[in-house]
Amino acid sequence: MTRERIVRIVAGSFILLSLSLGLSDSPLYQHSHWLWFTAFVGTNLLQSGFTQFCPLEMILKKLGI
Repeated sequence: MTRERIVRIVAGSFILLSLSLGLSDSPLYQHSHWLWFTAFVGTNLLQSGFTQFCPLEMILKKLGI
């Protein structure tokens, strides 16, 4: 599996997780601040498309993946 695929899988998982936590009916997890995490991941994906700089990809490279 390539680093690019791992980055896409992790980013998609983080987005879905933070959306489900932000919009959940459970009072234990529900908080609109989770949507800021979604915005952070989306912004990071957008900037990496333009700059080719992705922090997760650097971390994976250092881990030998």
